Amino acid sequence: MFGLGTPELVVILAIAFLLFGGRKLPELGAGLGKAIRSFKNGLNEVEEATGMEGIAKRLPVAREISAVQDKIDKAKDISRMLTK
Repeated sequence: MFGLGTPELVVILAIAFLLFGGRKLPELGAGLGKAIRSFKNGLNEVEEATGMEGIAKRLPVAREISAVQDKIDKAKDISRMLTK
């Protein structure tokens, strides 16, 4: 996760504790958790709306392209197995 180890996380938490105090940290943590969850939900909605799955459901040509891509991927997997 971003290259942060345990010592770095301890320093960050100590600084946050000094800046905000013990009473404010749980509120900040809950707010940060809600913000991250909201951001992930928004990303999922955008991916569903614009992703290959969403397009493939709407366009027949895209379904064909997706099917061809799946066949190509399977062929690549088989060729990798044979070359090992």
